[in-house]
Amino acid sequence: MRKLLLASAIAAVTASSALAGGYVAPVMAPAPVVVEKGSSSSAGIWIPLALLVIIGVIVANDDDEPIE
Repeated sequence: MRKLLLASAIAAVTASSALAGGYVAPVMAPAPVVVEKGSSSSAGIWIPLALLVIIGVIVANDDDEPIE
């Protein structure tokens, strides 16, 4: 009888401490967002090409006479 009383007392103490915090809803992580980029392979080439054309026009229109 003592063993039964001791076992039930231990069960009551451990069960109450296991539920001491109450129920907490699990936090779900948000789904990952996939961002697709446009498929432009020559997007970074326009500025350097424009600079080369501008430099070429400046050099071609150089009308200064040479210094003697």
